[in-house]
Amino acid sequence: MKELPYRSGVGIMLVNSKELVFVAKRIDMVSEAWQMPQGGIDNGESPIQAAWRELMEETGTNKAELLGESRDWYSYDLPETLVPKVLGGKYRGQKQKWFAMRFTGTDADINIATLEPEFSEWKWVKPQTLPDIIVPFKRELYKALLSEFHPWISIGNAKPA
Repeated sequence: MKELPYRSGVGIMLVNSKELVFVAKRIDMVSEAWQMPQGGIDNGESPIQAAWRELMEETGTNKAELLGESRDWYSYDLPETLVPKVLGGKYRGQKQKWFAMRFTGTDADINIATLEPEFSEWKWVKPQTLPDIIVPFKRELYKALLSEFHPWISIGNAKPA
């Protein structure tokens, strides 16, 4: 599997005014795994263009402002048992450029029942809980994002919901 390339993609850490982070549960997963919005970069698309498109496709809203982007690309490997089942079996995992965004709307602006829904439910969580609710193979990536994006989130100091 190591000979397969990484798929280029983006991810979005969407933070609300209470310093909570948006996560959603994938429709195609039976586990209790949650994730932040993410997706591939289309041909001719820049990473930031892909991030705005993915935000709209996955949350049903673009009511956000850009806070910043990751210094580097983050990557993760899929477990070997998933490679044939995910991303058409063409990739070993993903390399992603991540963006921090401040949500400027209200919860009513979020609509995961999009044309091609990917999520069954969503919620706001305290940033420090992210590594505990993500699938294990993305855990280190989420820890690294929390460290890098700390200027835009208050880990451990989230305001009450």
